[in-house]
Amino acid sequence: MRILKFKKLDSTQKKAKEIVQKMKPWTIILAEEQISGYGRKGNFWYSPRGGLYFSVILPKAKIEDLQIMTILSAFCVAKILKEDFQLEPFIKLPNDIYVRGKKICGILTENLIFGKEIRASIIGIGLNTNIEKFPENLKEKSTSLKIELKSEINNNKVLERIVKEMKNIFEKIA
Repeated sequence: MRILKFKKLDSTQKKAKEIVQKMKPWTIILAEEQISGYGRKGNFWYSPRGGLYFSVILPKAKIEDLQIMTILSAFCVAKILKEDFQLEPFIKLPNDIYVRGKKICGILTENLIFGKEIRASIIGIGLNTNIEKFPENLKEKSTSLKIELKSEINNNKVLERIVKEMKNIFEKIA
């Protein structure tokens, strides 16, 4: 697993699309902060320092349905929230994870198609880990692991766990 780390990016998903042809599967693009993070339908994703924002370049899979890949990734994140942090996550299909009625994670899957062939799939995950507070327009709708657990989270360990879970599931069905 190769991790390309950046202090600040427009979006890990955008960067992954730019470099996908030169990268091996399971390469991770990680940013400490995103200026223009986005989710489904181009919706803005608040991405200040402290959160966990990454995109994973997947190996070519037999699954062409983006929703299936998104749901499987959401399951991986939810499983870790439950097992490692004793939280009760709720997956709002197809791509959001909530804890205590507030959004904690968003997932975006995109296929890169050249001609008529899917060449690569990229999954972007934004997980609110060490965010202490949200802007006025988000504070009633969003939460973070730090807010819920009242302690700092090791982003590297969480990243490693998520990617390991994803690899485990995707390699079984690829």
